[in-house]
Amino acid sequence: MIESRYLKDNVQNIQRLMTLPPLRQFETRNLKQLLRLSRIREYEHGELIINEGDTDPWIYFLLSGTVSVEKEGISIGIIDNVGEMFGEMRILDGLTRSASVYAEGKTVCLAIDTSAATNRLSSDERADILFLLYRIFTEYISMRLHLAYNELIEAGKELRQLAGKKE
Repeated sequence: MIESRYLKDNVQNIQRLMTLPPLRQFETRNLKQLLRLSRIREYEHGELIINEGDTDPWIYFLLSGTVSVEKEGISIGIIDNVGEMFGEMRILDGLTRSASVYAEGKTVCLAIDTSAATNRLSSDERADILFLLYRIFTEYISMRLHLAYNELIEAGKELRQLAGKKE
């Protein structure tokens, strides 16, 4: 992994972040605060980004490339949309990482150190950032629940069709 230092709040970095759909709702001042907690991480194919069972404080936004998600060695998903977030469940539930994430090809992510929010920001700045991050988390979890629900419905239909063919 190649990792930048914590990003600075220069105009170029802020403009780059504002192109990510989930971060468009942040105001410029909030993006400046977020940059103070963020690094750019570049990964090569097959490189581990998140290790199932770990307790690190990082969340990620995909800037380029693709990542695969595995639970107990079984592939459970691919993330390939620029701006998509991953690693948020650990931050929400306080438990260990629920899955491992690997780079598929060259992959670049914005990594946000959520533990730095308590060390580097004032209480008002921390509240602003956490509110916006939790709002993004809520939107992503809602979207993922809808997708899982639709997949469950489709699986149920397929099971009924298979059961009907056996009779």
